[in-house]
Amino acid sequence: MAFSEFKSLSQAIQELQVVYHEDDFITELSFSVSDYFKDDLSLVMREGVVNNSEYAICENLIYPVLKEVWKTYRESFLLWSHESLTYTDKLSGFPEYVLARRSPLGKVVFDQPYFFIIEAKQDKFDQGWGQCLAEMYAAQQLNQEEITIYGLVSNGLQWQFGRLEANQFTQNITFYSIQKLDSLFAALNDVFLQCQQQLEQLVLAP
Repeated sequence: MAFSEFKSLSQAIQELQVVYHEDDFITELSFSVSDYFKDDLSLVMREGVVNNSEYAICENLIYPVLKEVWKTYRESFLLWSHESLTYTDKLSGFPEYVLARRSPLGKVVFDQPYFFIIEAKQDKFDQGWGQCLAEMYAAQQLNQEEITIYGLVSNGLQWQFGRLEANQFTQNITFYSIQKLDSLFAALNDVFLQCQQQLEQLVLAP
């Protein structure tokens, strides 16, 4: 089935045979957010139509935040939007965003390994996690490396994190909010750093 056919986290866990856990694995790592970014985001949220669709959530809330953190890690990674991800006919589709290694062939190449999958949902978090976990699993299988895959489901206002290690899926107990921007950025910075450290280990491996 396509990623979009996973309608709940329970369904994805059963079909993929993944073991579910809950824990707080995020360690907030301070990230400097400019006053300009804060003011601009506040203006957009106050005056704009930011969450009338998943596309609007992506464009107005999720991508601007992700982009700010990605800039720090841009030498290592590319942040892909709605790029095709296919493991099998049943596990294929277009995740909202994928953080992947920057290819030595140039920025036009969607290269492995994949590290971080982001999904947008209009308050349907259970469905979002079913879809996101399926995408994380596909990325894990495509990587052909022992890499921890991180996941995020957000409606733009609330941000929920998860990770997939081997066949263990852990959902972070603490949720983050765009209204507490410093904590949200610190959480994302921690995930990006974990991805970078894994990439560095792969480069150093014989």
